[in-house]
Amino acid sequence: MTEPTSAPRTTPLNAVHERLGATLVDFAGWLMPLRYGSETAEHKAVRERAGLFDLSHMGEISVTGPQAAAFLDYALAGYLSKVKVGRARYTMITAADGGVLDDLIVYRLGEEEYLVVANAANNDTVVAALTERVAGFDARVADQSADYALIALQGPEAVRILAPLTDADLSEIKYYAGYAHTVAGHPVLLARTGYTGEDGFEIFLRPGSDAPAVWDALLTAGEPYGLVPAGLSARDTLRLEAGMPLYGNELSADLTPFDAGQGRVVKFEKDGDFVGRAALAKAAETERTRRLIGLIGRGRRPLRNGQQVLREGTPVGSITSGAPSPTLGKPIAMAYVDGDLDIASGEFTVDVRGRAEAVDVVELPFYKRDR
Repeated sequence: MTEPTSAPRTTPLNAVHERLGATLVDFAGWLMPLRYGSETAEHKAVRERAGLFDLSHMGEISVTGPQAAAFLDYALAGYLSKVKVGRARYTMITAADGGVLDDLIVYRLGEEEYLVVANAANNDTVVAALTERVAGFDARVADQSADYALIALQGPEAVRILAPLTDADLSEIKYYAGYAHTVAGHPVLLARTGYTGEDGFEIFLRPGSDAPAVWDALLTAGEPYGLVPAGLSARDTLRLEAGMPLYGNELSADLTPFDAGQGRVVKFEKDGDFVGRAALAKAAETERTRRLIGLIGRGRRPLRNGQQVLREGTPVGSITSGAPSPTLGKPIAMAYVDGDLDIASGEFTVDVRGRAEAVDVVELPFYKRDR
């Protein structure tokens, strides 16, 4: 066992989490709230009312300059020059062999200004790759993660909670858009994105005193609506129900976007070359050696990461994410199975500590909110 070489970093909201009695854990080198009380209650609050998350561990990378758009078209799988100012796009950065280095949300803040949001564990990798790839472009890459705190307000009551606190007309902020506004009197980048499958907002702001002030203002405004702080546990079960891949589970440098059923993020129609184009074009035309599927257990025993998926007793894959679903009341999981497997026939089970648990193969996502 390798001993940690340094203490985890803390977010600008760490004192708030301690005050609220959060269980704090080391996550990707950051001391983060796992839960504040019941993770199931936090999960259900987001589905039925609203939850407040600290996402300040995420990475923020600015890309600016006259050729910022052309550079991102070259560096990423997406078609970022097509993104209008004020809008955002889910995309991925791949290696030359097509393996996924990270999945990203990219905001276009101006004609020559983008903000790339990376997963905490991959931020250094993304910064290094972008810095290397920017050579020859009239553009600049800067890691600005230390300049941002990030708070997410998610749930069906998010609009009613946020509206009295902001100068924004929330009806004008579409899904996957982000604009400069104020929240509780503090300047923010207010984005309508999220990772839970619910409506909601991500609030990028200065990390000093602004972050605790906005957090407390939201909690106070949300109290009549049942808003609760929510931790990493709830966030993971929410994204699993929503069928969203997680880096390190469904995404990795050994997998292409096509393996993960995310081939739609690769935009071959854009002009010019981009990193990974040749390998991804080959992957798009090659029969899959594995495919990502959804599983729902017929029993009550939880499905967990790493368990083998069996068809008629023969191993055909393994679970990448699994948990009891608070919304469905059943065990759910995502799993990679053999690409040539006929999933429409046969009996499937999962090896749960030596016992074959019957499961059904279902389409993803497990949960989709009414719009």
